Amino acid sequence: MEGTIIKGIGGFYYIKVEEKIIECKARGKFRNKGMSPIVGDRVEITANNDKGTIEKIFERKNELIRPLVCNITQAFVVFALRNPNINLDLLNKFLIQCELKKIKAIICFNKIDLLENHEEEEVVKMIESAGYEYIFLNAKKGIGLDNLKNKLKNNVTVFCGPSGVGKSTILNNIVGKNIMETGEISTKLKRGKHTTRHSELVEVCGGFVVDTPGFSTLNLNVESKEEFKNCFPEFWEYEDGCKFSGCMHYKEPGCMIKKAVEDNEINVNRYEFYIRTLEEIIKGGKNKW
Repeated sequence: MEGTIIKGIGGFYYIKVEEKIIECKARGKFRNKGMSPIVGDRVEITANNDKGTIEKIFERKNELIRPLVCNITQAFVVFALRNPNINLDLLNKFLIQCELKKIKAIICFNKIDLLENHEEEEVVKMIESAGYEYIFLNAKKGIGLDNLKNKLKNNVTVFCGPSGVGKSTILNNIVGKNIMETGEISTKLKRGKHTTRHSELVEVCGGFVVDTPGFSTLNLNVESKEEFKNCFPEFWEYEDGCKFSGCMHYKEPGCMIKKAVEDNEINVNRYEFYIRTLEEIIKGGKNKW
């Protein structure tokens, strides 16, 4: 039988196979190969009376370290339009992370009640220009949450974004139970939030949601300048027009990306972020940032 690991605790793995949950242990051969099953893995198992053994781990599409989970298909990238104000570079780094991991990013702009004309914010124009999907939310009042729920079917979804933007509130409301500490409790405890919990997949609206907000800090490992360049989907339609094959859209003449920026077809803030980060990579191989 084939299924998905939705939880792993103390060497036991809980596999969702159609409508059943089967408790399994992994064969020793995985340890010998330096492999370990993780939440999100598609696996093949043998079972008897709701107890089983993991026989095979299928190839992973992607893998995250924090939370430790794999085969993510989409990320809700949550940022507040105010309180805290948006750091554009940080938002762009989250989008780069999603591109590197081949995860579809949907940007969730929370706390829209703090702005009258949230559609006119510069960051919204930047995201729209880059071609990313975005949703406006007021998580405390439940505004926009139905839009998120409609996007869960047939996906494995992780939440990510900086601290204080409302990820826990959104996640709790979508899942329908208080699976996360939120704001006030965490502040009183004065401790790192959610650092010791194991990830779990929760079935919601025909898909799975990772039950802990994902990466809130980033340690991106970009293998090459070319890999970094390919993380900007708004470049793709113009690149064939560049004068030089392999153009990095930096100092080369005849670059269609630079012309698109001049013509306001590519957002200047995104392009400037691209150049700043590209220079870091060129100067000292600072590809972890």
